[in-house]
Amino acid sequence: MLESTIIVDGRDHLMGRLASVVAKELLAGQKVVVVRCEELCVSGSIVRNRVKWEQFRKKKMNTNPRKGPYHFKSPARMFWRTVRGMVNHMAPRGAAALGRLSTFEGIPHPYDKMKRKVVPAALRVIRLAPGRNFTVVGDLASAVGWKHGDLLKKLEEKRKTKSEAFYAKKKATALLKDKATKSADLSAVSAVLSESGF
Repeated sequence: MLESTIIVDGRDHLMGRLASVVAKELLAGQKVVVVRCEELCVSGSIVRNRVKWEQFRKKKMNTNPRKGPYHFKSPARMFWRTVRGMVNHMAPRGAAALGRLSTFEGIPHPYDKMKRKVVPAALRVIRLAPGRNFTVVGDLASAVGWKHGDLLKKLEEKRKTKSEAFYAKKKATALLKDKATKSADLSAVSAVLSESGF
């Protein structure tokens, strides 16, 4: 059953495993938004992943490197590129599927107030053996030239402060509602309601 848009929180998910689940959903016609891409993980130490990145960076067109392949440095684009490899993006169906995907670092405005989901099949704590090395994609991106890590930290701190205040207010409202429901005298209407089947 397709929903309007699924928002996935990328924090502490393994990148490849999450990408495969997302790719399958996109091909089925589902719109997917992945937030907090900088907190995705890949298995292996930072040293190993930096070596792999350097090998990847060497891959270029011999006569005109401007024609590709392009080596995206931002975590959101790294994830987007991973998903692109899992859909046939050269064919119309794959191109349409890729058009249904949005990826972001942090949690930008409209999505910070929406319900976010996790993908248990891709969670690091479930899929990676305890004690194994892993690399946070944001750290790898900063190591290879992504320059917006500090700015993102500032913006995320602001968002978390706002979110805490909102949640405290929501809890207080729920408590008041609960108290009001318990203390309400419903004897006058309960007979009518029971007749109606409530």
